Amino acid sequence: MKIGVVCFSFPGGSGVLATELGRHLALRGHMIHFISYNQPFRLRFHENIFYHQVNVPQYELFNYPPYYLALSNKIAEVVDSEELDILHVHYAFPHSLTAYLGLQVARNKQVKIITTLHGTDITLVGNNPSFFRLTQFGMESSHGLTAVSDSLAEETRRVFGIKKPIKRIYNFVDPQEYRQLPCENIPCYMHEWLGREKILIHISNFRKVKRVDDVVRVFKLVNEAIPSRLLLVGDGPTCNAVQELVEELGLSGRVIFLGVQDNVVPLLSAADLLLLPSEKEAFGLVAIEAMACKVPVIASNIGGLPEVVRHGETGFLSSLGDVEDMAANAVRILEEPELHGQMAQKARQRVEKEFSVDRILPDYLQYYEEISAGTE
Repeated sequence: MKIGVVCFSFPGGSGVLATELGRHLALRGHMIHFISYNQPFRLRFHENIFYHQVNVPQYELFNYPPYYLALSNKIAEVVDSEELDILHVHYAFPHSLTAYLGLQVARNKQVKIITTLHGTDITLVGNNPSFFRLTQFGMESSHGLTAVSDSLAEETRRVFGIKKPIKRIYNFVDPQEYRQLPCENIPCYMHEWLGREKILIHISNFRKVKRVDDVVRVFKLVNEAIPSRLLLVGDGPTCNAVQELVEELGLSGRVIFLGVQDNVVPLLSAADLLLLPSEKEAFGLVAIEAMACKVPVIASNIGGLPEVVRHGETGFLSSLGDVEDMAANAVRILEEPELHGQMAQKARQRVEKEFSVDRILPDYLQYYEEISAGTE
């Protein structure tokens, strides 16, 4: 098939899923055309992968460059020039709308739009009164809708009154790539900690909904019980505030800010626990990345996380904001090697069974075929 992919280029779950899905489809012989303003984060090229950059004209009359109109124009160009079968857009607002407008302009009227809902496009951005009706229209105008969890699909129906079917297709990882690496593959600066101190990790885009301040507060309590280090991977709007909190709590020597990382597998391979105390998480892609590397997860009991993390088996879930309970659960796992080992093994097995690329990719291909044939 010839598949167009529209996604954001910055680090985040929606972009990672889009690029990984496109890459694995390309490896199986499909032609994948990415359309965005920059090369998507983590995109690795293949002979079947093509990138079409959106160029936004600058004009003094515009207070804000009209990127989304330029994107719609580029979508129309690619739909026609590449004779696409499917246009798969990630993030309902604004990409479902840019896809709709692009197809109104394109000559090729056979292409079908599939919109994947990722979470904050529904719960924060699209739900804003300024965008609500447009987001609703974009979803209703798509030929197919998928969501990354049952929780998100249900919330979308409830909030937006969407009547058309929403197919749940979970996020995935490739267990051959996401696996616990031997010690020699772990960054050298961590070697002195291995076996002597516990290593906790958090990976996100440092938006407010990720509650990275709670990560630091959980770590403070854990470190008081067990000598530990905290790896903070990523960057974003709250990073400066988090750095100030680390200094305020006297943790500067124990919290390491690593910034955005293309490859998190070596870091996860050194980690004992992942902390994910988010207030909104439609799925939690980083959770299965960690679980694939045999890292149990401490997380909030919200959104799609209960569909990913099995409480008491692959980690622990706590009420939103309950820093003390999260810390107590973390200490319990870290103090009991047998429990940690069991959770680590079950985490890996769960990813292999439920969230591997070989398990999930056929669901997308079947859905593409159904939508193309008009049978959905």
